[in-house]
Amino acid sequence: MSPDAPVGHGPTDYDRPLGEGEAEDLLRCICFKTGPPRTVGVELEWLIHDRDRPRTPVAHDRIDAAVAAVGALPLSAALTFEPGGQLELSSQPADSLMACIDAMATDLAAVRAALGRLDLVPVGLGVDPWHPPRRLLHEPRYDALEASLDRSGPAGRAMMCSTASVQVCLDAGEEEPGPLGYGRRWQLVHLLGAVLVAAFANSPYREGRPTGWRSTRQSLWADLDPVRSLAPPGRSAPRDDWATHVLDAPVMCIRSDEAPWAVPVGLTFRDWIRSGVPRPPTRADLEYHMTTLFPPARPRGHLELRMIDAQFGDDGWLVPLAVTTALFDDPEAAETVYRTVKPLAEIAGARSAPRNPLWVAAARDGMADPELRVTVATCFEVALEALPRLGASEAVQQAVAVFHDRFVTRGRCPADDLPELLTMPSVHAARPALRPDEGRKARS
Repeated sequence: MSPDAPVGHGPTDYDRPLGEGEAEDLLRCICFKTGPPRTVGVELEWLIHDRDRPRTPVAHDRIDAAVAAVGALPLSAALTFEPGGQLELSSQPADSLMACIDAMATDLAAVRAALGRLDLVPVGLGVDPWHPPRRLLHEPRYDALEASLDRSGPAGRAMMCSTASVQVCLDAGEEEPGPLGYGRRWQLVHLLGAVLVAAFANSPYREGRPTGWRSTRQSLWADLDPVRSLAPPGRSAPRDDWATHVLDAPVMCIRSDEAPWAVPVGLTFRDWIRSGVPRPPTRADLEYHMTTLFPPARPRGHLELRMIDAQFGDDGWLVPLAVTTALFDDPEAAETVYRTVKPLAEIAGARSAPRNPLWVAAARDGMADPELRVTVATCFEVALEALPRLGASEAVQQAVAVFHDRFVTRGRCPADDLPELLTMPSVHAARPALRPDEGRKARS
């Protein structure tokens, strides 16, 4: 949820009033930048807990000290802190899966060391299992976001302050049809996305109680707002569909030099262009507006997959990154997985993700859903076969194989381990290693 201010353009171009046709053209041009998939990125969000007393909220001054300590590190990733004090690292686009993993692993080692000196740890859970939402950042953007989302209920504050994720960023794809074409990948993400929710669900608790959801985080995102967290309806070509969705989505706020920012009710961006009230919107406003929409996948030139819960353990994050990249970017895997998930469209029905039956089942039941369990198993097998073709190291292949054996083959997801982990003194500890007879040797 970083402000995502536009860069690299002249102020005149961004500050002049924007016409409706120009806005539609801009959205079609900037949302899907096509070409052969080459780059990979990842955004990792972490809850910050006391190392020895994770059930005790971390005091505001200790979060401030963490911001200062981590902010002083020479990281390759962009660093932000979220409204509830969550730490986010956003990698640079990397030329390969391994380059992305290696760069992020180096940054994470430095971050963990800096936090450790303050007796703090980054924790990979989709939702904080103990602490109620507590907003630490008070900036005009977050004040406006809170005011807007409060109109739909308490899910917005919980999302802002208590959730964390693994967001995988992949190229949009080729212009031409086929397994790596952007149209196929856009369709795939809204079916495979539910499979990823189920496989990596890791947030069954909130404020010390079970919620009835394997991924409480996904249920919170689905409840944020009537429109803001929805995928486009998928009734037309991806560029047209996304452009219409953005222009017809409600404006969260109208920025100004003075706080608080206005938080209009029921004003779509299209309405704002047509009325010009309280001031005509600009291209900068349009690009900012897109950052206030939170669908499961967001096209930003590349595809930003936003549906995966944060994973615990030092290297838990690399499993969804590796699996997702393999299934999208290896042509053979992409073709196989598309055929595998296509029947799930009948379960999804006509409603948009994440509120359709497929996504609800993934978030509520995880791997307990029989259709999703079978699909996850196939997708992991396909990913394990594809990873060597993408140049994944033995260690990465082994991490995926271990996850497969610990969870997928048993019809379980990480959320199913949490009752045991929450009884441990420190939930941030990595899972115990598999016994030799439990693991499976990574494929070569």
